[in-house]
Amino acid sequence: QVQLVESGGGLVQPGGSLRLSCAASGITGRIDGMGWYRQVPGKKRELVALVTPSGARLYGESTKVRFTISRDNAMNTVYLQMSSLKPEDTAVYYCKVRSNDDDYWGQGTQVTVSS
Repeated sequence: QVQLVESGGGLVQPGGSLRLSCAASGITGRIDGMGWYRQVPGKKRELVALVTPSGARLYGESTKVRFTISRDNAMNTVYLQMSSLKPEDTAVYYCKVRSNDDDYWGQGTQVTVSS
């Protein structure tokens, strides 16, 4: 059974930092892209960042300067370091893992940026 366990969300003040983690288990095939998306009520889920097995990275337009994605292939874990957080970064953040053309999603973790 595939499981993606996310952690690290919470409440942070504007300008602060958070680090999200997502550990994948139960995936028997090769893990390809690993990434993060976010969603606010009433809006489409949007890309935050993706990383390939070789380390190539793709960022969403609003996050490419302030966020850094990384992965530990041995641990099947992907991280998202978020800095200089803004109130508009408030959303539910979802981890996604692709393996053998199948996409697996985490349950989501809430990030709230507020003073």
